[in-house]
Amino acid sequence: MSSASSFSASKRPPVRVALVDDSELVRLGLRSLLGLQPTLIQVVAEAASVAEAVAVVPASRPDVVLMDMRLPDGNGVQACRRLREIEPELRVLFLTSAISDELVADSIRAGGSGYLLKEVNGQSLIQAVLDVAAGGKAHDPAVSAHLREVARLGPRAPQLTNAHDNRLLALLTAGKTNKEIGNELGLAEKTVKNQLTVLFDKLGIDRRAQAAAYFVRQQQQAGA
Repeated sequence: MSSASSFSASKRPPVRVALVDDSELVRLGLRSLLGLQPTLIQVVAEAASVAEAVAVVPASRPDVVLMDMRLPDGNGVQACRRLREIEPELRVLFLTSAISDELVADSIRAGGSGYLLKEVNGQSLIQAVLDVAAGGKAHDPAVSAHLREVARLGPRAPQLTNAHDNRLLALLTAGKTNKEIGNELGLAEKTVKNQLTVLFDKLGIDRRAQAAAYFVRQQQQAGA
């Protein structure tokens, strides 16, 4: 990729970037790195959680959000969905150390414009931000390989491999409220809500009735 010094000059205003990462040190590093190109990129907001991102980021009117996947009150996919509900044209570039088939697929379904691992070098990250701001995509080579494999094999139905997730859905299907589920599992009601939101994102659904129907189908298939 071309060096930072070779980026084409433009009379357009700098790309406005918001940083969403729970690590203060990571945000500081990103702000310092992106600050090396002040005519091209301007950091306009920072957030350390899903809730903070929703509260702070839209008001700063960024062009691109650099989004970590792991956040203390949820994940980057949830934050991406909620931010794009507020501003549908917002571009979200995931920058994370976490990678899996599910996370990559979820990021795409949420409307993400790219998925980079934190091993990316500074020059490539700056170029990726500019590409995404211009309407392009930016994927880590490992992610690109995954996408080619998905295209070759076709989409796979989501599967629950976590016993805790199955227990959550079993209680939900039984008609339990979040508070009642929390009492059964020894969890706070808010924790149950967050875990169900993450699970719904994984399954590509948004209603409790859909989750219950999914669980019943899975049980029927397992017993067949």
